[in-house]
Amino acid sequence: MSRAEAFAEIAVVLGSRFSLLMADRDQHSHSEAWFPPVLPEAVAFPECTDEVAAILAICSRHQCPVVAWGAGTSLEGHALATSGGLVVDMSRMNRMLEVVPGDMLAVVQPGMTREALNTELRATGLFFPVDPGANASLGGMAATRASGTTAVRYGTMRDNVRALEVVLADGRVIRAGTRAAKSSAGYDLAGLFVGSEGTLGIITELTLQLHGQPEAVAAAVCAFDDLAAAVETVIATVQSGITMARIEFVDEAVARAFNVHDGAKMPEKPHLLVEFHGSDAGVAEQSARFGEIVANMGGAHFDWATTTEARNALWRMRHRAYPSCLALRPGAMGLLTDVCVPISRLAEAVQAAREDIAAAGLIGPILGHVGDGNFHAVLLLDRDDPEEFARARNVARRMAERALAVGGTITGEHGIGIGKKGLMASAHGEAWAVMADMKRVLDPQNILNPGKVVEVLP
Repeated sequence: MSRAEAFAEIAVVLGSRFSLLMADRDQHSHSEAWFPPVLPEAVAFPECTDEVAAILAICSRHQCPVVAWGAGTSLEGHALATSGGLVVDMSRMNRMLEVVPGDMLAVVQPGMTREALNTELRATGLFFPVDPGANASLGGMAATRASGTTAVRYGTMRDNVRALEVVLADGRVIRAGTRAAKSSAGYDLAGLFVGSEGTLGIITELTLQLHGQPEAVAAAVCAFDDLAAAVETVIATVQSGITMARIEFVDEAVARAFNVHDGAKMPEKPHLLVEFHGSDAGVAEQSARFGEIVANMGGAHFDWATTTEARNALWRMRHRAYPSCLALRPGAMGLLTDVCVPISRLAEAVQAAREDIAAAGLIGPILGHVGDGNFHAVLLLDRDDPEEFARARNVARRMAERALAVGGTITGEHGIGIGKKGLMASAHGEAWAVMADMKRVLDPQNILNPGKVVEVLP
């Protein structure tokens, strides 16, 4: 058995869609994570489930590592081929297979992106709401249990994946979940694969929950004199039962970045960006109630985005926050980290993170989908300064440890990959060992994205 033999067999299956070219390998060697590039040995571009099954059956026989590849953002190094082997690029499996308007479902291949899906859905009156910011592939979003700006209302990928088709490590194809709204028939295998980061199987088809396009949408941005007032406004809004589609927080550094990078004219203060969906009357009522809370908390510079174009511009600016923050320190790299805490502990968690960043002498803008307690820090570093990098890693670790101390989690949406694997024992205790046991059952040779999420010894 050898990897060369595996590659020769896969080349027969795929023909020109199997590549050993350096250009293809290099393209799949890096992501937006801070990890150095890792070259895979080969890249495959399947176009159907049968081809994925054939690839995994071959790799299983030859004990060749396999890493599934989506859009390639992967902020914790999920898709890096750290054990070499084969990267399976799912971008050619990008079709809409079926829309079922009556059940508000769509069946798609994993390489389809969320923006492409919503473009296809425009004439149906339905949309897919999960919005992580990047135009991510839906298979990758499921594999990392993605969420984003709209999770406070519509939930995460966990809540919006109804069923999956998955190819296991030995090439078997299984279906997990159904089109029904609920089931009590056995283990929730679909839930198991959502968030598994390609370590248990490769997703080849998704059945997704859709939602009705809202009758009315209102969005606004407002400034606060200090961070505490902005975060307390989030907490008060959530606890008051106001139904928000999005509520985002950016600190004064991010506001400055928007001004520098996007030409915005925001006061350099903490801001909230909000959006409401519903009927005309419902949106008007929710907006008015939110405005009252903002006024009570001392918010100012309240600016409503009253047109579709203005709303789109607002959220495009939010989605470009990472390159905007990089502009605060030209030539820097960004170490992005996220945690999620109970909403009642959000203010202290954000403040403690800011104090750590300042004490470490770093530039570290903070932003996040704080309606569900999730926030991010963008730590700007000199990539050639190992001491500064060590200080940033320490800040990220302290953020995670504090989140655990108040009953939160070490990541709300970035995932584990290799970046946060060292925190998993603290996060899960003995349950982490149980995860490794599940990995051994489904992937006994440890060929599926080895070295990620769990620790499986040879």
